[in-house]
Amino acid sequence: MKKTILSIALALVAPFAWGQTSSTTTTTTTTTGSGTITEYTPGSVIALKETAGPRRYRFGKTVTYVTKSGKTLDEAAVKARIKLGIPVSVHYTGEGENMLVNRVVVDDDDED
Repeated sequence: MKKTILSIALALVAPFAWGQTSSTTTTTTTTTGSGTITEYTPGSVIALKETAGPRRYRFGKTVTYVTKSGKTLDEAAVKARIKLGIPVSVHYTGEGENMLVNRVVVDDDDED
């Protein structure tokens, strides 16, 4: 009797023990936009005058500021160099109202 009960219990549990798990992979595509800054609110918004017209981007949780040659700018350099009218490129994810910038590239490599 005990063997019969054990066999039934194993038969009921076995499908769960060998069940397959699934995983989902999410791919994030980073896109680039470029133009001159027409609006800039640190940590919030950057708007660019692009060839296709004006575009407004929101900042992601972390944003890296770099020069065209790849040098990372510190906070003081960002305050001194990011101004209205300067050319920049932005790397962002998302579309429409959800374009989140994670990298700003200053098109001018001068080391003020």
